[in-house]
Formats: sequence, structure tokens, C-alpha cells
Amino acid sequence: MAEILIFSGTTEGRELAEALCARQIDCMASVATEYGREVMRQQEHLVIREGRMGEPEMEELMRTGTFLAVVDATHPYAVEVTEHIKESAKKTNLPYLRLSRSTAAEREIAEHEWMIHTVADTQECVELLSKLPGNILLTTGSKELHAYAAREEIRKRLFVRVLPGVESIEICHREQIPGKQIIAMQGPFGTELNEALIRQYDIGVLVTKESGQAGGFPEKIRAAEHTKIPVVMIQNPEQAGGMSMEKVLSEIETLCGKKSGTKRQPLQISLVGIGMGNTKLFTGEAGEAIGQAKAVCGAKRLLAAADTLIAPDAEKREAYLPADLLPYIYSCRERKIGRIAILFSGDTGFYSGAEAVYKALQEEVRLGKLQAGITICPGISSLSYLAARAGKSWQDAKIVSTHGREADVTAYVRSEENVFLIVSGRSDLIRIGEELEAAGLSGVELTIGYQLSYKEERIWHGTPEVCRTLKDDGLYACLIENPGAQGETLAPGVPDRWFVRGRVPMTKEEIRWLSLCRLGLKSQSVFYDIGSGTGSIAVEAALRSKQLRVYAVEHGEEACGLIAENASRAGVKNLVVVKGEAPECLGELPVPTHAFIGGSGGRLREILLALREKNPNVRVVLNAVSLETVAEVVALWKELLICEEEITQIAVSRAKKAGSHHLMQAENPIYVISFSLSENGEGEEQKPDRREER
Repeated sequence: MAEILIFSGTTEGRELAEALCARQIDCMASVATEYGREVMRQQEHLVIREGRMGEPEMEELMRTGTFLAVVDATHPYAVEVTEHIKESAKKTNLPYLRLSRSTAAEREIAEHEWMIHTVADTQECVELLSKLPGNILLTTGSKELHAYAAREEIRKRLFVRVLPGVESIEICHREQIPGKQIIAMQGPFGTELNEALIRQYDIGVLVTKESGQAGGFPEKIRAAEHTKIPVVMIQNPEQAGGMSMEKVLSEIETLCGKKSGTKRQPLQISLVGIGMGNTKLFTGEAGEAIGQAKAVCGAKRLLAAADTLIAPDAEKREAYLPADLLPYIYSCRERKIGRIAILFSGDTGFYSGAEAVYKALQEEVRLGKLQAGITICPGISSLSYLAARAGKSWQDAKIVSTHGREADVTAYVRSEENVFLIVSGRSDLIRIGEELEAAGLSGVELTIGYQLSYKEERIWHGTPEVCRTLKDDGLYACLIENPGAQGETLAPGVPDRWFVRGRVPMTKEEIRWLSLCRLGLKSQSVFYDIGSGTGSIAVEAALRSKQLRVYAVEHGEEACGLIAENASRAGVKNLVVVKGEAPECLGELPVPTHAFIGGSGGRLREILLALREKNPNVRVVLNAVSLETVAEVVALWKELLICEEEITQIAVSRAKKAGSHHLMQAENPIYVISFSLSENGEGEEQKPDRREER
């Protein structure tokens, strides 16, 4: 008979059941749906019960069973179910253990606070969505779907991602969600899949719960960041009182009189970097780990490269992702295969899949599901190999990857003497060569390696035009040397005379520099330059960091052309010209962290309200020439919630030559006004840490 009753509604519930079975502790897992049964792996020591229960049914089950304790592993948002379990356990005098889900979302929330709208519950979420434009990707399941679908305006643009179970689909149909707006899929969902769904359905806002790693929260946030859309996050209602997996297991072992651990012998798992692929370049440690393994995993190409080192009686498995590796590793454990080697190309610490696999294995060990010694065997990276073949040093090289990601290679080459490129293939290099020539960098020196370490290996040296001669598809790496690199400019300092102005007003250089300092931009900021004029502020900002995203908002045709020309002259690719009137044209842009208002067209109040709507904590700087404008801003401060307000008047005089003398000529005094919009009107020093309140 089962000793432990688990109410399982999360990944943690399944993991607990597996950990108890590994300890030979009998348990019953109660799941609400057929899907819940499907994802709960059948195994010895486990009984699975399917079906929803109210408090009377829970109490009856606890009274008729032979349980030593009850574990509540339901979802943290299933508050009512938790109350029923607690009350039933109390009435039957059974110990109640709450297995809490560690959301581990603090880091993601802190790093992406500028794009996350936090709400307390579903109703608050619905109210906010009614104000946010665009299609909605709802990733919170079907339970609360009625609250969203009840509003026709929201239902028409709602795309719901639910479990592929009958119950979930029936709820969608009941709430009149059309089939074309139902995404019935089983996780886990990686960043790439989330991003693909956002692009496929033209999503404008993503809704998620504060669900942590197990709920795919980091992957959702990264996908939203890549596609530049805001996120609405429903806070975790479970504030405290839960127990970690280790604590729950310890309590259960004490109740059952079991010793910690299992009777199984630990596995020996080696994550092996095999370098470029030629066995001559395998390290001795790597060769030994492969030769001693009774099971070897990896991509097909890597298994073929290591074939001569793999023992004849060893199993070979084409698997290198955690989702594929973990079931196979557990299968090896059951079949008493004690040594496993997992192969990775190049070096395990250099853009390698070894990192994700190592984290996944460590998590299984932490949860008590796996006993394993994990060893990482480094290999030779394409960077060190190509540098050696070319007779170059690489310790000061800037490493840039364009493999499946965007990177402004020309900007790096301008500022760095040595840039090492990881590329997707031949077409990638041809494009980069063309960009370097177009940017006036046709004189830099390229060292290109093809099929490194293989018999087809070739190495080219030349200027960017050599990229056009590449004919064969395959594996490429590239080192770019620019002895004339000037390094990155650390502070604003582009003089007025550099910009193409035409007849368009421009913020003068001293005012421009102070305004940028007042903004306090970060490398990952999203910056609006509203009323951009010639784009001098936008260009100066874009030059500060390649990761900064800059949007120059301007309605004038001539001004938009000047912004584009100045951006091109500066070689910045992280600046987007947005033609239109603010605030209307701001709606489709990513959520801003900072904004400079150079011109408002008499609509300052509307612009500030629009900025606060997109991000209640946006940082704003604006310039004023007249006292009337200053008075308008001060009046708005009384209406809007602001903090960190500061007004600085700056009067600049420049020396002008008059014959043999230099006379100081004064410019108009300018007011540089800076402040942060705020949800509660308090400054940062007074505001409580909302992450702690969660």
C-alpha cells in the first residue's frame, strides 16, 4: 500500500514521485486530468489516481488509505485546491507537506523589468490587456480562460496555448475561442519555439505567470525580448510556507524510516569536447573517457568522428539535447550501464551545448533523482585551432557569434583590433564581407578557416573581397584583424560640425552631452528620441553601446532623411527611424526604458501619459528654452507620479575669433529637465523592493 499521497499538478510533483520510487518508497500520485496521467511515468512503487476531487473526496481518500503523509505539489496558483488539501489533512491527522515551486524568476524580472508589466491577479491582467495593443499570446493555461474570453475585444485577438488534452480544448470551445486561435501543445517550450509562435501569430503582448524555470518563464522572457514585445506577468500568489524538494524528501525519509539515498551505484557521466573532429586533436582525457564508456551519445557527425575510440560493445546514441539525453541516461541506469560519454564539438566552454546538459544533470542530482559523478573534459576550440594554424595570438580577440543570432560585425571590427567570428556558413561570410566593404573597412585582414582539422581543411588570408571566392558549404570560422581600430568611445563627444543638418533644428553638443548623462542609459536599454530632428541625440546614444536599441521618432520628411544619413555616416545599426507623430506612432514600438523629448509639438502631456502607459518607470529627459515650457513641465509633475526630478539651467558661451582677438559669444540658456515616471510617486531610495513583496 502507498505510504505517501501526492497531489500532483506540477513538474515538481512528477519529480517527487520519481525520487520516491528511486528510494523504493511506495506512493500514490493524484492527478486531475488524463494529460496529468500521461506525463506521470508508470513505474514500480507508484500508483496513479486520475480525477478531480473536492474536499469531501480528498478526506475520504486520506481516511481509507494507509498514508503516512500528504504532499501538496499542486500549482502555486491553485490556491483553492491547496486549501482543500490542507483542511482534509487536518481532519484526518496526516502530516501536510507543501512542496513549493521555486520560481527563481528574480533574476529575469530584474534584468527585464523595463519590459514586464506585473499584475496581482487575472482580473488586473484583463484590465491591462484592454489597454495594450496587438494580438495576445496567453500562456497561463485554460483554467482562467473565461475571464479573458468574456471581453469580446480581448477574445478577438487572443491566442491561447493550452495542453493538448480533451478538457482544455473543450474549455476553449466553450469560451468561443476559434480553432485558429488555439495552440494545443505539450512543453517544454524553448526560446526558439516561443519566438516562432510570436512571429507566426503576430503577437503584440505575451501573458505568463511567474512560473520559474519549470514553467519555462526564462524562455518566454527571452523570446519576448528578441521579438521586442512587452510581457504581462501574474505574480505568484504563494508568498511563503512551502518546502524545497530536498526538505520534503528528508521529511518523508524520516517518516518512512528510510536511509537517505538509494541502493543504486552512481553513474559516471563525462561531457567530452572532441575539438574540431580529427581524433589526433582529442585530448588524452577525452580519448580515455570515450574508450571507457559503455554508452556514447552525441550528434551523428561527432559519433562518426569518435568511432575508432568507442569500445566495440558500447552503445551509440544520437542525442545531445537534455530532453533526449535524460530518458536515455535513466534507461542506462536501469540496465546497469555505469559509464556514459556525451560528445560535443570544439571546447565544452565555448558556445557549446555542454552547458545546458550540465545544468540539466545537476538539477536531476539536486532533486535526488539521479546519483552521478559528472566530469567535463575540455576540447580544442575553433578559435584556438585557427589562431594556431594562422600563427596568431588570440588572447585579446573579441569573440562574436552570428550563428543563429544578430551581431553588428562592422561595429566590432571598427573598435577592436582582433575579432573572432563564429558563423553559420558560407553565405554568412559572404554577407559579412560585403558589409565590411560597404562600411569602408575593405582594408582589414581576414583569416578564414574551412573544415578545420578535416582532410578538406583550407585556410585563406585576404581582405573582405576574399569572401566572394568561397564556393563550398561546410564549417567555417574567421579571424578579422584591424590594426587601425580606435576602440570604443566611452563618453559622448561628437561635435556639431560632424552632423548633416540641412534646415532641421539640432540639440547643441554641450546640451546633448549633459542630456545623455542625465538619462543614465544602460547597454541593454530601449531608448526613444522623440522629436529627433537631425538625430544627433539618437546617434550619440547608439554609439555608446552596440546592444542599446534606439528609436528616433520624427514626423518631418527631411528630418527623417537626415537621421538616416547621420546614422549611416556613424555606422550604427542599432538605430531605427520611426516616421510619425508622437504619441500615436509609439504604440507598436518595444517598451521603452528611457526617453528624450526634443520636440513635443505641443503634446507633451499626451506623450508623457503614453510613455507611462508603456512603462510606468520610464526615465525621461527633455530640454526647454522658455520659462513657459518649464512651467508646463512643473504643472505636469503635480498631475503625474514622478520621482528623481531635477532641473538644470545651462548657459554655454563659445569663443569666436574677432580679428586678432577671441570673444565669448553666448548661446541661449537651456533647461535640462530630468525625471522618472513612477507607479507610486516615490523615489528609488524610498521605494520598497517589490521583488521581496512577491
